[in-house]
Amino acid sequence: MTVDINSPGFAEQVRSRNSAALRSVADAYLAQLLRTARGAGLPPQQAEDVAQSTFETFIETAPRFEGRSHVRTWLFGILYNKISEVRRLEGRSRREEDIDEVMQERFSPGGSWAHPPRAADLQVYDVHIRAHIEECLEGVPIKQRMAFILSAVQEFETAEVCKILDMSVTHLGVLLHRARNRLRECLEARGIER
Repeated sequence: MTVDINSPGFAEQVRSRNSAALRSVADAYLAQLLRTARGAGLPPQQAEDVAQSTFETFIETAPRFEGRSHVRTWLFGILYNKISEVRRLEGRSRREEDIDEVMQERFSPGGSWAHPPRAADLQVYDVHIRAHIEECLEGVPIKQRMAFILSAVQEFETAEVCKILDMSVTHLGVLLHRARNRLRECLEARGIER
């Protein structure tokens, strides 16, 4: 038996840890969680472990779910925290670029592009390009990578991404800009152009 995750009483069923409600959440979002964890650069086994840990935490914290946000937002917020924890434990902290440096490198004093970006995202669905993008994402800091994956790959709404990553719309825009620039640079270095 499954429960409609959009039904009015769903939050109460989650809070009471109703097994059908919890199963419905797992059925609806497990594949997305795994894809997102893989997109964040985790190897397959580690992505599965993080997804499992996400559901464990979801079940443990279910009594605190108030239903003010969609259950998917709550779940992906947990996933983001789990991925961040894995990254901290691995010691893979990467220096984020200073926005002033980025602006000086990318734009002329008049405000136009110093070197116009090439829209490599037009070819994202090409298998060859996708492999390069996945490899290039390895060099993108985790917050930027998660912002990119949730926005561009998973196609979550901006407000939901901001809630998951606990940031403002402006900060999300900066992270997306940085992630796209890093991807573009990496792809150009590999000889992939528009």
